[in-house]
Amino acid sequence: MYVGLKMLKGFQTVTTKTSVAEAQALLEKQHLWMLLVVDGEKLVGYVRDEDISAALPSMMTTLDKFEALYLLRKLTIGMIMRKDIVTVPPEMEIEAAANIMHEKNLAGLAVVDRSGKLVGYINRTVMLDVLVEEMGLRQGGARIVLEVEDRPGVLKDITGIIADQGISIISTSTFHQDRHLVVIRMAIGDASAIEAVLRNRGFKLKTVEDFAGEWRS
Repeated sequence: MYVGLKMLKGFQTVTTKTSVAEAQALLEKQHLWMLLVVDGEKLVGYVRDEDISAALPSMMTTLDKFEALYLLRKLTIGMIMRKDIVTVPPEMEIEAAANIMHEKNLAGLAVVDRSGKLVGYINRTVMLDVLVEEMGLRQGGARIVLEVEDRPGVLKDITGIIADQGISIISTSTFHQDRHLVVIRMAIGDASAIEAVLRNRGFKLKTVEDFAGEWRS
């Protein structure tokens, strides 16, 4: 899966000439915390709601409402925007983008093409949706978890057994930390029969109770 296939395209942008007052109104109206800033079609920065709140000096509290609004209209986004925005290309693998967000603790990434044109935006909500899709949850079925040895062909062996039973696989995921887990969702309502077959073939099936001690400790 690639970033360009999952990125958001219908999102709000402002320009460097947009007034701070107008940007503030957009944030409040659309319940946003951040706006991307463009110059023509090119991404040049971003501005957060806290940047707008901090745009005026503390002395603004001594001004009356009309004076404050006047100064807000004079301030433009180009004067206060941030330029340290992290971008990714649409052809990047989506898991690589997720890793960047994780390592840098980012809520989202702007997506730009090779010319610097803003083409999309991807955030944590999109990443969570991708996870749900990848795991096949919305398609229903039954899920099994196996702890396996790390060897070539182990996944082929498991899926081959499932195929021999005439069962369709919805999704397959692997997890590697201190152990190797394979999670398979199948297009069946009850997995007990295939679990028995896999156990008879020497595979170690895991249930929630096998892991419960880890979150109870």
